[in-house]
Amino acid sequence: MCNHTPRCPDTQASDCFDARVVADHRHDQGWCRLCNGVIRFDDGHYLTPDGLDHTISLSA
Repeated sequence: MCNHTPRCPDTQASDCFDARVVADHRHDQGWCRLCNGVIRFDDGHYLTPDGLDHTISLSA
């Protein structure tokens, strides 16, 4: 899906939620769609295109 340089992380990468935003609904609905197909929610969850729910884990 990603056609820019550098390419966004793949949906299987641990940082897949860092891809570029292509549809931003954070201010009205609390989510955005990333160019790799991931849906990122404001509450720290994200859905990958295969339908799996994940939580963003930030290491200190």
